[in-house]
Amino acid sequence: MNECYYHKRMDFFYNRTNADTADEWTGPQLIGVLCFGTFFCLFIFISNSLVIAAVVKNRRFHFPFYYLLANLAAADFFAGIAYVFLMFNTGPVSKTLTVNRWFLRQGLLDTSLTASLVNLLVIAVERHMSIMRMKIHSNLTKKRVTFLIISIWAIAIFMGAVPTLGWNCLCDITVCSSLAPIYSRSYLVFWSVLNLVVFFIMVVVYIRIYMYVQRKTNVLSSHTSGSISRRRTPVKLMKTVMTVLGAFVVCWTPGLVVLLLDGLNCTDCGIQNVKRWFLLLALLNSVMNPIIYSYKDDEMWATMKRMICCSSEDKSQERRSSRIPSTVLCRSTDISGHYIEDGIIQGTICGKGDLGDKGNS
Repeated sequence: MNECYYHKRMDFFYNRTNADTADEWTGPQLIGVLCFGTFFCLFIFISNSLVIAAVVKNRRFHFPFYYLLANLAAADFFAGIAYVFLMFNTGPVSKTLTVNRWFLRQGLLDTSLTASLVNLLVIAVERHMSIMRMKIHSNLTKKRVTFLIISIWAIAIFMGAVPTLGWNCLCDITVCSSLAPIYSRSYLVFWSVLNLVVFFIMVVVYIRIYMYVQRKTNVLSSHTSGSISRRRTPVKLMKTVMTVLGAFVVCWTPGLVVLLLDGLNCTDCGIQNVKRWFLLLALLNSVMNPIIYSYKDDEMWATMKRMICCSSEDKSQERRSSRIPSTVLCRSTDISGHYIEDGIIQGTICGKGDLGDKGNS
């Protein structure tokens, strides 16, 4: 019967795999990686929060496609949390971790990857449903979209917890991998092949959908009297999704290939030398997505700018109001009404005339 090593610290497993965690992550290099990671994690938190807030705030985004896009931003936000946890539990610290803490560190990364991947699959289904009917948005109800989002996170959490649930090498250290010292090599092969196959399927599906949209749009454009912008909207949405998918595949494929090589026990592939850079490349994916949303979708960019504008102007208004003595504010109702009127005018300017339009209607 094999002995299990649940109570060992990670240095026991790293020493067996000859992984140089201490020498490679010390001094200026460690500080540089931490600074680089901190900057991009802050950007991930702020930018993806803006995307989610834009979908909630703008009623033009209250459709299944944008709800799923907001959930993809939430997955990127979660990836930022996973990277922050990784930064404080990597390098020389890795060898001092307990088995459970190391499982948590890797499980967060696996969960974020799965959440993004499954979310892109669901978006592919949603786009297929709408495009086959040549509609901009599908007929999915809010209840179904909510169920899909809950299912995405349930699958992601389960896949992130699979090694913790038993598919590991704690009771058979002869099958431990090199990059993930308590993951069995069979699990790495399964995990990397599964994701790479899904990548390939999604790329093929999205290309087919995009070609169908292009062909249908060209045929219908000469027989319909609708506006050009409306006819091009499905194509624009597909371009946005395909750009997101392309960035996802480019950023994650190298790391998955390295994991596959490790799972196949390729000792001469030099995977220890490139693992760090491919992890940073995966980090960049969560940075790129909000930039893609705002660049490809003018309405998204305009909504995000309005939120930033309103936030800064509201803060400046509060600072100006705080300087006014309370005795002056309370002298008369006329003066109070004047400040209320100023606030309404400020809100009208910040909302680009929304209140004015409502008044005219």
